[in-house]
Amino acid sequence: MEKAMHWYLVHTKPRQEACAQQNLERQGYKCYLPLLQKEKVRQGSLTIEDEALFPRYLFIRLDPGASGKSWAPIRSTKGVSRLVSFGSEPAKISDDLILAMQTQQQNSQQQPQRAFEAGQRVRLVTGVFSGIEGIFQEANGERRVMVLIEMLSNRVSIAVAPDALRKIV
Repeated sequence: MEKAMHWYLVHTKPRQEACAQQNLERQGYKCYLPLLQKEKVRQGSLTIEDEALFPRYLFIRLDPGASGKSWAPIRSTKGVSRLVSFGSEPAKISDDLILAMQTQQQNSQQQPQRAFEAGQRVRLVTGVFSGIEGIFQEANGERRVMVLIEMLSNRVSIAVAPDALRKIV
């Protein structure tokens, strides 16, 4: 009976959300791992990667009744730390919240979260301009970004590798 099913929260081992999801689904459980696309600097290039929206957590759909699939294997599943509970009661998550997250995730797939935003203050950390602050302008392909720096009282746009920058907070 689908009506008796509820969403619950699973706490995973560090950086093993996808592993836990895959292993739970192999056992016949229905899971949901909300992901966020983020731009990251990897080996000098800008790449788009999926990252867990809630690190170390995923959602699982279970039947709390006696007719439901046993909950016992969840704890011993590779990648899983435990089922989140408040006291002796597992943390129940509303269907509306899960639906809202799924809708939001579908809408955000078109626009990944950028590693650097136009106008953001950055510091160069390698090369001849190391230590100089500038303003991030744009990504110029996956191996270069454009940064505006001040040199000899003039603003100059330079191209550098993305891993040569750090955000100034």
